[in-house]
Amino acid sequence: MTRTVNGEVLFNRREKEVLRKMIAQVADFSGVRVLTYCLMSNHFHVLVEVPVEDSVSDVELLRRYKVLYPKPTRYETASIKLLERDLAVGGEAAVALRARLLARMGDVSEFMKTLKQRFSIWFNKSHDRFGTLWAERFKSVLVEGRGNPLQTMAAYIDLNPVRAGLVKDPKDYRFCGYAEAVAGGREAVAGLLRVWGNHLGGDISAASVLSAHRSLLFGQGSDPWLMGHRAFDRERAVRVIEEEGGVLPPAAAMRCRIRYFSDGLVLGSAEFVRELTSEVQRVCQGKKPPGVNPMRGAQWGDLAVGQGLRQRIFF
Repeated sequence: MTRTVNGEVLFNRREKEVLRKMIAQVADFSGVRVLTYCLMSNHFHVLVEVPVEDSVSDVELLRRYKVLYPKPTRYETASIKLLERDLAVGGEAAVALRARLLARMGDVSEFMKTLKQRFSIWFNKSHDRFGTLWAERFKSVLVEGRGNPLQTMAAYIDLNPVRAGLVKDPKDYRFCGYAEAVAGGREAVAGLLRVWGNHLGGDISAASVLSAHRSLLFGQGSDPWLMGHRAFDRERAVRVIEEEGGVLPPAAAMRCRIRYFSDGLVLGSAEFVRELTSEVQRVCQGKKPPGVNPMRGAQWGDLAVGQGLRQRIFF
């Protein structure tokens, strides 16, 4: 997740359309798979899978590079030709060139860096603006790539427009992965297939995946905010969890902004979090070491996070 500087509301429909296309372009270049996303007026979320690639052919390197320039200028056209020539000639120059390109691929940080830089250039040019666009480095949570952790994170991201009060159903919000999948978007459907495929066994049709995802988004009832036939709002949810020590169904809890999904560091089963503790501790560089912290406040199943929250779990 990343936010605009000072949280300024800068993105309207046109900006979101451009950002959506750039996410797809940069993901293709970087070799990452977008599982779902949500674009808001001052921030965006994206859930990506980073496949392990042992090698990338020169043909594929060229194809990915060209993806970044769908309408190349004369300078960009010349740069593409030079790249193609140097790779074909081989030698030390080609080796160095491959290394530079590969260093930008298969890495979440490089994916976000490239995406934010390219969008900033377009945005500033289009709005006669200069200076920084983004508030800070993006926030990231490492998610276990299967089952309940991955599905819950995907649902939480798709529910962003519902939490913001823009729509009651995320299928009605154009700029999220679930809505794009419902509309038949091939890449969006493929993303949810990867989120839900292992869980559904043999039935991995688009219809079954969308049905499973919708069940998680809305729970078993028709309205997550009706519990025991009584109206249930965010204030009541906060009171139940933080003052009464109670628990909520996930569909109701996810209609609140929950810090675990942006500040949890690692999200998955206890075994997954435990396995990654040593690596996370190295990244934290001497700060309080992370541990296995069960998620509070809802019926999360086996979900745990690497960074426990001492205070409120809501934003």
